[in-house]
Amino acid sequence: YERTCRYFARQSNSVVVSVGYRLAPEHPYPTQFEDCLATTIHFMRTAQDYGVDPSRVIICGDSSGGTITAAVAQALVNRQDLPKLRAQILIYPFLQGLDFDLPSYQQNEGMPILLRERILSLGLKYLNIELPVTKTSFKAFKGNHVPEDLLLKYRKWVSSDIIPPEFKRGYTPSTTYSFSDEIYALVKPVFDTVFSPLLAEDSVIAQLPETFILTCEYDVLRDDGLLYKKRLEDHGIKVTWCHLQEGFHGTV
Repeated sequence: YERTCRYFARQSNSVVVSVGYRLAPEHPYPTQFEDCLATTIHFMRTAQDYGVDPSRVIICGDSSGGTITAAVAQALVNRQDLPKLRAQILIYPFLQGLDFDLPSYQQNEGMPILLRERILSLGLKYLNIELPVTKTSFKAFKGNHVPEDLLLKYRKWVSSDIIPPEFKRGYTPSTTYSFSDEIYALVKPVFDTVFSPLLAEDSVIAQLPETFILTCEYDVLRDDGLLYKKRLEDHGIKVTWCHLQEGFHGTV
């Protein structure tokens, strides 16, 4: 990311801080989020030392970095001791562990570099959950890890019904599987808003800063970005959306 960050700094005439957060597995989740949050708070308190207006701080991340960016922005909404973030930039972010069968997951399940099985495998490893992901075990993530009360609560935020029709070509709603207490107990951390920022309460979403979201057509995570865009806009948050029609995960 060295060249990318230098490019951002040069083209935007901005100070760019790249967080060298500690990595798993030596430093397990949520260390990465905690490091980024601590860095952001420290920088906002000392921004003027770097010639930066503390009211013009923007946080940014791509892929899992987009997850952390969204989670950090949410963690800061009620802080009275800090200036408000100017904006957040989410580049093809992962935002929810509720539904791995949205249209973008079906359409791009075999699309490099982020295959559907790979995102499940990486996500579970990130959470230190030992659950092998294969095509036969994938049905465990078509709903039976979600208890009915959470399914009802989150349906208004995470559902293929919310995805615009132009993104649903060839989509087939999945067969419903019965809920499993065993799987839910094992994967419960996926509902934590640090891991799934899309599941945050309305009271948090309504306070978020102006947002830029980039999505790619050929990306399993495309619909996460579309769903978050709608949630933010429903609460009056200004969103700039860039969709790369020929884009794929990792295109930056």
